[in-house]
Amino acid sequence: MELRYILHLLISKIFKKTRVLILLFFVIISIVAINPQFNAHGVIIKGIQEDSQASFAGFVPPTSDTSPTNYERVLEINDATIKNLADYTNKISQIQIDETIKITTDRSEYTLLKTESIGLIVQEVPTSNIRKGLELQGGTRVILKPELEVTDQERDELIQVMTYRLNTYGLSDVKIKKSDDLLGNKYILVELAGATEQEVKELIASQGVFEARIANETVFGGGSEDITFVCRNDGTCAGIRDCSPNSEGTSCKFEFQIQLTQKAAENFATATGNLEINNSESGGQYLSEPIELYLDDQLVDSLNIASDLKGVAATKIVISGPGFGETEQEAIMNSLDSMNKLQTILITGSFPFKLEIVKLDTISPALGNEFVNNALLAGLFAILAVTAVIFIRFKKLKISIPVFVTLISELIIILGFAAVSKQNLDLAAIAGIIAAIGTGVDDQIVIIDEVISKHTEYFYKWKERVKRAFFIIMAAYITTLVAMLPLFRAGAGLIRGFALIIIVGITIGVFLTRPAFAAMMEVLNEE
Repeated sequence: MELRYILHLLISKIFKKTRVLILLFFVIISIVAINPQFNAHGVIIKGIQEDSQASFAGFVPPTSDTSPTNYERVLEINDATIKNLADYTNKISQIQIDETIKITTDRSEYTLLKTESIGLIVQEVPTSNIRKGLELQGGTRVILKPELEVTDQERDELIQVMTYRLNTYGLSDVKIKKSDDLLGNKYILVELAGATEQEVKELIASQGVFEARIANETVFGGGSEDITFVCRNDGTCAGIRDCSPNSEGTSCKFEFQIQLTQKAAENFATATGNLEINNSESGGQYLSEPIELYLDDQLVDSLNIASDLKGVAATKIVISGPGFGETEQEAIMNSLDSMNKLQTILITGSFPFKLEIVKLDTISPALGNEFVNNALLAGLFAILAVTAVIFIRFKKLKISIPVFVTLISELIIILGFAAVSKQNLDLAAIAGIIAAIGTGVDDQIVIIDEVISKHTEYFYKWKERVKRAFFIIMAAYITTLVAMLPLFRAGAGLIRGFALIIIVGITIGVFLTRPAFAAMMEVLNEE
């Protein structure tokens, strides 16, 4: 009976209050921003590899500001419905090399040729516009610190090269941010979904200085200053050329062609001009010194130079390297990975300075899903538990129901802010949400204690009590706000999400949900 009475009041009086209508408006806007997806099928296209079959077919990579629910979605492959990532993987694997693939998306229809990699980077369809942080989706997070002191401009230049390198390599969902601590140290925070710890160390932590040396003299390096073209995703000038068994399994060799600038070619001619010509056991003729390939001072491979290249300003050079594995398939995959990394560094060049790994965390996607489920259950339990405690304390539904409605509204608006501001929802942010809502409960109890006093006899005294309650709430708000500001720079930015969500949450509470809650209590108290 009391519940029906409260619902009647909600419809007839409470929803006529301006402060409640303002809260309702922001709740609706937040739900639209979150854009929850129900029963969505297909896979979304997170990225397109350069010079791939997908890029040639007309696929356009999404921009960095694209909302998760606005990514182009693959719906069918060769007229077969694609419901999830497993369907996509199975269907693509069933299609033979050099066969034609017809891909239907929610925007267009594309036709392309099946190769070893068609160049589409796909993921499961997101359930909303809320971006999941590292702890929720899995991946690798690394905090990097330059070994030498650098300026803000030098750090910005490094981030540009780093972004180019990671995109060229083909990693998707890469987030690179600047971060400073309270002592003024400059860091770079990188989060990569789906990347392994080894890939992070080789692509990010390593400077990536490539050198081709002849007789211990550098002939050319990586980057556009010495290299004008690197063959990639083209079987005519790049690929696995040979695999053979050995005592530890199988060894494969990759090769790809590069083109040098005229200056680098002249360096090659100078370095080979005075070398002697030797005869090999197989009958071929090679120069007395090989060309040795170094990456960060580590020898990658040593290649014989044909005698007809002596003193020649050769602009076309073939680069090769090994790959190993217990099986031939494993050796091939290892070779392809090594070739991709070397091609990436040759294209993008080296980092301007060395970096030190300060912290490296790797979380599996399975553990990320477990975090999501536990966070949802914990949040729901917390809200229900708080509502139950309020009911036990005051023994009135007309008090506990507004508390529940206010808590849910506050949660929706905070999540709406996260969706609009593209704030990652990680473990720190979830902790911030719980703390912000907990602060909101404290404020609501302050309002309840003030307004249900039995000594209130006249309406003007109601206003005075609400005013006194909000004085306490505002003082607590300012104190919390000031306390959170230093956390923006603490811990190299790792707990920035916690501080931001706390500030946003208590601000929403003070200026939106608390006034609306006071308006609800006013109507219920009058009744």
